[in-house]
Amino acid sequence: MSILNYLLLGLIFCLAPAAVLWLCRRFPLLDKIGPIMILYGLGILLGNIGWHPAEMPIAQEIATSATIPLAIPMMLFACRFTLGEASLQLRVCISGFLSVFLAVVVGYVLFGKHLSEGAEIGGIMSGMYTGGMVNAAALQAIFKVEEQAYVIMCSYDIVVSFLYLVFLVSVGYKLFRRIYGERSQKTLSDNDRAELERQIAEQSRNPYEGLWSKQGVKELGKIVGVTLILVAIAALSTLPFSSEWFMVVFILVLSTLGVVASFFKPVRELKRSFDIGMYLIYIFSIAMASMADFSQLNLSEGLNQIAFLLVAVFGSTLLHALLCKIMRVDADSMVASSVAFINSPPFVPMMVVAMKNKQVLIVGLGAGIVGYALGNHFGVLMSTLLNFL
Repeated sequence: MSILNYLLLGLIFCLAPAAVLWLCRRFPLLDKIGPIMILYGLGILLGNIGWHPAEMPIAQEIATSATIPLAIPMMLFACRFTLGEASLQLRVCISGFLSVFLAVVVGYVLFGKHLSEGAEIGGIMSGMYTGGMVNAAALQAIFKVEEQAYVIMCSYDIVVSFLYLVFLVSVGYKLFRRIYGERSQKTLSDNDRAELERQIAEQSRNPYEGLWSKQGVKELGKIVGVTLILVAIAALSTLPFSSEWFMVVFILVLSTLGVVASFFKPVRELKRSFDIGMYLIYIFSIAMASMADFSQLNLSEGLNQIAFLLVAVFGSTLLHALLCKIMRVDADSMVASSVAFINSPPFVPMMVVAMKNKQVLIVGLGAGIVGYALGNHFGVLMSTLLNFL
């Protein structure tokens, strides 16, 4: 029975994302909700229906602890930095990180201090709102935040981030254009134009199509091989440190190695690396969400947590808009980069289409790439700072 339960749980965690992705491609409404939100819902349902085999905690631990170290470098392999927009990307990144820093500090002082692991939650938010879910998951592994608190935070984040995106797509970008008094009109270099066309083409394809073909399996082998080498190097780098520092050093070194590897052409040309890494995040999402026990939900902590999130998301957006205005960043570039920070880069194309301005796609994705690369380091620094407040 033990082996059968492990097999069943493994199949649920590994195959549920594939089923959800298929449904999202088939039904536009589900696609708008997003795979991660659906998988969190399924995970919460799985964890609260009363089926708790003895093997579940071990299966959950394996699924959550194994996926993140593999996903981090895979997603960073796809990093592409363009020199043509370097000045603009630098300004939006400085503004983005500074606005998240200020908003999280204010949110922590007002609400985060009342949470049992407030400083660590603040660190996770800092990484999540400059990078994405992969950074949040990596920081959860570093801080070892209690699983239920993390899942509830992510569940609230999904709702708040969804409301934020609805605001921007419906009236937000028009409001910022009016406040800024302009919309961006750029003349792209040949290299940036080619990159723009490549990114647009990427959005229309099924990233997992042909994965099990001969060529796809060969590429998958290369991605896994390079990733395992970097994981081994990162693990070896932790040897001089004590055991309590293992995860901190391991994740930060692994993130750095992933960025360094992205500058090598053979690694950068592994086209499916980001999507395979994202699939691992989907597995992590349903496995982590299944750990939540809503019968133990603390209402007062929940109210403080959602207030902390609201300040972090909408406070950082207002600060980002103000700082971008001061730094002479156009309205559309500000909005695209804000979506990359708060919702993560995969949502940037949707925002760009809504604004009818594909020229800011590169700036938005570039900001998200920087967030992926630095989010873990930033989150650790923020948690350390918040512990002193």
